[in-house]
Amino acid sequence: MARQPDSRAAYFDAQFANDIDLWRYRTSWYEARKRALTLAALPRARYRYGFEPGCATGELSAALARRCERLLCADFAPHAIDAARRRLEPFPHVQVEALVMPHDWPSQRFDLVVVSEIAYYLDHDACHALADRACAALDADGTLLCCHWRHGGESWMLDGATVGQAFAAAALRASLHRVVHMEDADFSLDTWSRDPVSVARRERQA
Repeated sequence: MARQPDSRAAYFDAQFANDIDLWRYRTSWYEARKRALTLAALPRARYRYGFEPGCATGELSAALARRCERLLCADFAPHAIDAARRRLEPFPHVQVEALVMPHDWPSQRFDLVVVSEIAYYLDHDACHALADRACAALDADGTLLCCHWRHGGESWMLDGATVGQAFAAAALRASLHRVVHMEDADFSLDTWSRDPVSVARRERQA
């Protein structure tokens, strides 16, 4: 598989250089609502080690940081990485790295992986590779959450349904259990877990 084209990273870095909050991560109700639903879709209150590829400027990362003992965040656009590091300075247990997905997938294992609105920027093969690596990186009690925009975008982007199917197929191959499925008017959200026990049943067993 070819490495992610440098032009793709340059494209996004130029967008962030022009306006660091071009997608209104900090100000839009859409983003705030999506973050709240994302956090609510995580079946555990706390995680040992989370990974968020494609963290952009770190707004979702800051919310995840409050749920994780350790958190690794990554992006490939230098301006986004700088912004994320500034945003996450209050969280010393969070690390932000420059990584190109899926080629630079880290060697660590995680009990939480969050792939939010990034996979459709990849080509077909890279999207499927990202899905497989996300599933393979999970610990025995791991959670994978995926969120995908449904309205399309640039002509080179995959559509959200195609991305969702890629992750569903990878989760099935990895014997993960889907514990949340949500079809919003604007995005789809799925959570898979290696643990099939529901939140309520887990609390009754505790």
